[in-house]
Amino acid sequence: MIIDTNAVSDWADGTGAAPGIISQSPRRVIPVTVLGEYQFGIKASRYRARYEHWLAQTLPHCEIHPSTQATAGIYSQLRHDLKKAGKTVPPNDLWIAASAIELGLPILSNDHHFDLIPGIRRISFAEAP
Repeated sequence: MIIDTNAVSDWADGTGAAPGIISQSPRRVIPVTVLGEYQFGIKASRYRARYEHWLAQTLPHCEIHPSTQATAGIYSQLRHDLKKAGKTVPPNDLWIAASAIELGLPILSNDHHFDLIPGIRRISFAEAP
């Protein structure tokens, strides 16, 4: 599964439902966009050292998906189609969605705007038991 930034944060905190869902997944993919967002977010955290340590311990157990030429093609088509339909999704989330479509994987995220994107299956960890 593709792990969105809010799911990575929940996973790192270890208190929500995301860690349990992620532990069940045979494939854990973090798009480079998510990695950048998460690293940016922890730079100002008072728990920065803890989160950096967690990240260093966790990344070897995940795939980091780079943005490829194929990802760019999917991204541009998604953005074009959504603009024509009058719908807006944040650009970084379009890159994450493009990775999910490219790899044929669902996205673990609580961001509902992923539901606007055809071909995306979003798994919410807010609704998990």
